[in-house]
Amino acid sequence: MSARDVAVLGAAMHPWGKWGRGFVEYGVKAARDALADAGVDWRDVGSIVGADTVRGGYPGYVSGATFAKALGWQGARVTSVYAACASGAQAVQTARTQILAGLADVVLVVGADAAPKGFFRPAGGDRPDDPDWLRFRVLGATNPAYFGLYARRRMAVHGDTLADFAQVKVKNAAMGALNPHARYRKTVTTEEVAASAVVADPLRLLDICATSGGAAALVLSSVDFARRHGAADPVRIRAVSTVTPEYPQTVLDLPDIATDSAAVAAPPARPFRAAIAHAAYEEAGIGPGELSLAEVYDLSTALELQWYEDLALCGEGEAAKLLRDGATALGGRIPVNVSGGLASFGEAVPAQAIAQVCELTWQLRGTAGARQVPGARVGITANQGLFGHGSSVIAVR
Repeated sequence: MSARDVAVLGAAMHPWGKWGRGFVEYGVKAARDALADAGVDWRDVGSIVGADTVRGGYPGYVSGATFAKALGWQGARVTSVYAACASGAQAVQTARTQILAGLADVVLVVGADAAPKGFFRPAGGDRPDDPDWLRFRVLGATNPAYFGLYARRRMAVHGDTLADFAQVKVKNAAMGALNPHARYRKTVTTEEVAASAVVADPLRLLDICATSGGAAALVLSSVDFARRHGAADPVRIRAVSTVTPEYPQTVLDLPDIATDSAAVAAPPARPFRAAIAHAAYEEAGIGPGELSLAEVYDLSTALELQWYEDLALCGEGEAAKLLRDGATALGGRIPVNVSGGLASFGEAVPAQAIAQVCELTWQLRGTAGARQVPGARVGITANQGLFGHGSSVIAVR
């Protein structure tokens, strides 16, 4: 037991999909279910942290207060955070900090979104100082275009194949079919992936995650409160990594459209994504060999393979072999994305890093049903947000 552990008393999600309703409705549903799961009354929550959505209009930018009002004003502290896809991890980190600082015994964390149809694009208006806006306006580089470039890089550098990418989708779809919260609950074959439309060569439609609406919520508390509440052995968050990159960055990373020169300064020991995981391992005092499972940010099938290496589940260039050997499938040595991943859910941006922790919670509790990893004791999430926001959480039981 670490003195910096916080307990996960409750975890819940609103199913992912395109429901045609507002993000507040999704978030309130997840929040109420998480409170019920925790056995905690809303009036006993000392703080609420909302992960913001930029697509929800003004209420989306003050999501903490938006959810607090929707649940019923009761005087709790409130915080709203935005870090693009890392918003959920920032919300968890904020909640953990408040608990460890003694500012609140119980904190509710909520993230929800109602994504538009099609691929994400920057919010409206001219913003020439915004690299995300620039890559669209100057290069026309959508997210799938970047995913395709990264896939080509893995093919060129490590010899990954289209069949490897397709197998990631096959694996995740098989596990997503077992998850009642997933948007896509249908198994697919490698042939179906190969036959789907080319979106950004070499990636097909089924290689790339969709955009979705949905929500996830957690009820976090101090370990002492959890014990007083009757939870003698709760799932505990042991580390949260929100590190930033180090100069120079020599591998292209969204939303930047150029890399740094390494002519004067040597590249850092670890590229950004690997540094995210390394910081989490260091804080938790564990290594990748102790993991029972991982939930990673599979915006595309090729990017999931990259996470295998960045999490040190295998050596550089060995991700495809790890996949081919079945190590990352359910029943393998280190199952990855047993929830089904974004391949099965799509992106509901402020909710997805929270949803990853929900999956770890259910797995470590042993309540994940048909997709349960036997004897799961330690899990890690890996995510990242635009503009250098790291995102990784380690949970233990």
